[in-house]
Amino acid sequence: MRSLVAFTVLVAVGLGMSSVRAQDLLIRSAKVHTVSSRGTVDSTDVLVRGGKIAAIGAGLAVPAGAEVVEAHNQSLTPGLWAGLSNLGITEVFAVQDTLDDTLSFGAPAWQQRWRPEFDVTRAFNPRSTLIPVSRIEGLTWTVLSPSSPDNVLGGQGAAVTLDGRYDAVLDGSRSLFVNWMGPGTSSGGSRAALYMLFEQAIREVRTKIAGEALLHPAGREVLAEYLSGGRIVFSVDRAADIHELIAFARRNNLKPVISGGAEAWMVANELARARVPVILNPLTDLPDSFNQLTARLDNAALLYQAGVQIAFTSEQTHNARMIRQAAGNAVAHGLPWEAALAAVTATPAEIFGMGATRGRIAVGQVADLVLWDGDPLEVTSAAARVWIAGRPIEMRSRQTQLRDRYFSRSSAQ
Repeated sequence: MRSLVAFTVLVAVGLGMSSVRAQDLLIRSAKVHTVSSRGTVDSTDVLVRGGKIAAIGAGLAVPAGAEVVEAHNQSLTPGLWAGLSNLGITEVFAVQDTLDDTLSFGAPAWQQRWRPEFDVTRAFNPRSTLIPVSRIEGLTWTVLSPSSPDNVLGGQGAAVTLDGRYDAVLDGSRSLFVNWMGPGTSSGGSRAALYMLFEQAIREVRTKIAGEALLHPAGREVLAEYLSGGRIVFSVDRAADIHELIAFARRNNLKPVISGGAEAWMVANELARARVPVILNPLTDLPDSFNQLTARLDNAALLYQAGVQIAFTSEQTHNARMIRQAAGNAVAHGLPWEAALAAVTATPAEIFGMGATRGRIAVGQVADLVLWDGDPLEVTSAAARVWIAGRPIEMRSRQTQLRDRYFSRSSAQ
């Protein structure tokens, strides 16, 4: 019995939460950004029971035993997503045994078969020191994405909650990631070859050929799932490539999502008609490559005006919290504030198949919530309190521990 109690305490500490079971919670008199048709509601209460939002309204009764948090009309938002990241599968870039985001057999890429069966979620470490750094900044979930620049089919990823649990993968979010950035050794050295090879892989799956060609049998089984309506995230920036990808996806009945999209504004109307979402970094405005020659800071605003579904990513793992800065920057360049908040909450949840359970403050949704001491999209604001599935997160990370250990007033003066 004593060992069971000790184990329970260790679990609670590891999760960074004040208790193992979610306590009823009443957040009273908050400025609630619902990211729904209700919009923003001032001086409103939010009741959480069993890890989900049970009621929203003014003057809600306090359930027996519930924790009460006085918000004083501070902003309350859904938990933010951390974008496409390697949180929990990458720790220190200089230490090889902490990097689990890339598939590499050591052979030249052109000698390697395509391996869509590679799944980075199997390597996810919920105890990564990077996770609390993001969590105390209001980021409550992320989508793990493989980083395989030398492979066309990078592998599979999925959304994970950042509350510290081992079974962190969120249902319905699994996705295949494809590197569509242009010529490479595994794509035959040409964009034309890339299309040719990808169509060959599709034929291997749909004609059920015997033996091995581009794909192993296990790879054909996995790719078949995504060719039957699964979510495929294509990393692509150049407008001409996006235009061709839309047609390619239509011909092959694919369900594409674009990641990158530096030049997506140039084909915004095509994307809107095809209902292809775009995950972009609003801070991208310089041509890092020939794929981004027309990158501009109002990319997000132009896509939104055309009716394209947009979500934001910071393209950072160690600084995933920069996603708030990216969203605020998009507002500064013409995107409505509400749309920017949706791009880091509700919209990514919808894109990755979780819109019914996450991303909004609405009755029945999972209670991932953040109480802010200022404007959530202002870099000088900070998260005052964070809850994941109704459980309070301890507002500590390795960075705050190091600060508290070594910083003193005398040294700062």
